[in-house]
Amino acid sequence: MNARRGGVRPDILLLHFTNMDTAEDAVERLCDPTVTPPVSCHYVIAEDGRLWQLVPEEMRAWHAGLGCWGAVDEVNSRAIGIELANQGDHPFPDPQMRVLERLAQDIMERWAIPPERVIGHSDMAPDRKDDPGPRFDWRRLALRGLAVWPQPGADAPLSAFRALTGRIGYGAAFSDADVLKAVRLRYRPWGRGPLCADDMAVLADIAARFPVDPGGADA
Repeated sequence: MNARRGGVRPDILLLHFTNMDTAEDAVERLCDPTVTPPVSCHYVIAEDGRLWQLVPEEMRAWHAGLGCWGAVDEVNSRAIGIELANQGDHPFPDPQMRVLERLAQDIMERWAIPPERVIGHSDMAPDRKDDPGPRFDWRRLALRGLAVWPQPGADAPLSAFRALTGRIGYGAAFSDADVLKAVRLRYRPWGRGPLCADDMAVLADIAARFPVDPGGADA
């Protein structure tokens, strides 16, 4: 860990899965100074709800890596990271989710992070990450005001795909295929095949209600 660049305040809550056998394995690795490149994260939550804080929230942890979200291209300096013990192949248990909900609410209140800036690792790095994965219950978080979820009824042409994905945060440097994969991991994990009207309905609604940088270039 080190200081956040430029003394910025965190305004992104970034969710991961550990992809390790146990939460203890993840904690050990995240605290190991010999790991290269170095890795760290603010919190780890075990499947049974046990919680570790590894890095103070005001400090910069090394969990995001290369990627971007909206105008933010150095995510570690702007994010608080939470690692959830899971390998991405099964649902996240209720005890774990309940602890995540309490922790997320506290962090969001403490740092004034809005629900639209609670994202997955796959959102900011769609070319190389897929966590927290298709089994994570984003809708559950959204129902508690801790994330966003689409409402039915929106419509947009397929040609608006990159304009809308850019408006909600996905970087222009990533391929259409990677961005579509990330969008579906987040909102339509059952989606298959080419870009379709159902994908566009999700994007149109989220872009209309939750632009990533309100008042800025993406608004």
